[in-house]
Amino acid sequence: MTTTADTSNPTRRSVHGTYTIPGMHPETGRKVAQMLQGRLNALNDLMLTLKHVHWNVVGPHFIAVHEMIDPHVGEVRGMVDETAERIATLGESPMGTPAYVVENRGWDDYTLARATTNEHLGALDVVYSGLISDHREAQRAAADDDPVTEDMLIGQLRQLELFQWFIRAHLENAEGNLATSGASSEDSAATRASRAAD
Repeated sequence: MTTTADTSNPTRRSVHGTYTIPGMHPETGRKVAQMLQGRLNALNDLMLTLKHVHWNVVGPHFIAVHEMIDPHVGEVRGMVDETAERIATLGESPMGTPAYVVENRGWDDYTLARATTNEHLGALDVVYSGLISDHREAQRAAADDDPVTEDMLIGQLRQLELFQWFIRAHLENAEGNLATSGASSEDSAATRASRAAD
């Protein structure tokens, strides 16, 4: 990729290439890549959050939840790589450093440390609802500009939505009501999920 030097810092290179995908205007490529950078930040954050939950979940259903999470961490890691490589294909430089993710995310850090399976699953339900909503918005934005990116996002949504169903199956009663219904924060969802388990 051809980059231009940043004259204020000779060791820093531009994140913008001079090309994009054939048949796509460079400005469109840059716009799609910038949208994908937001998804990359969210997926990197999710991957680390899931591993954090995997290490910190406790309680009677520990082993089921502990073992349910790890394969999904691998799936999300694959989404991270796929998204970063799509950004690079579009001629931009994917940014994946921890500092970049923290500085450019629009959400707070995950709030739970050691907590019961239901508390973590309740909090994760809120995390997934936000992430999936943002992913769907990105998918709609990509529909006109880049159907290949749209297709990638649809595939990721399929996996993310399936895993949220796994989470919700632990939080749902026989009548189909979620313990986390109406919760707007991880903490309130964790509290509701914990009460429902009692």
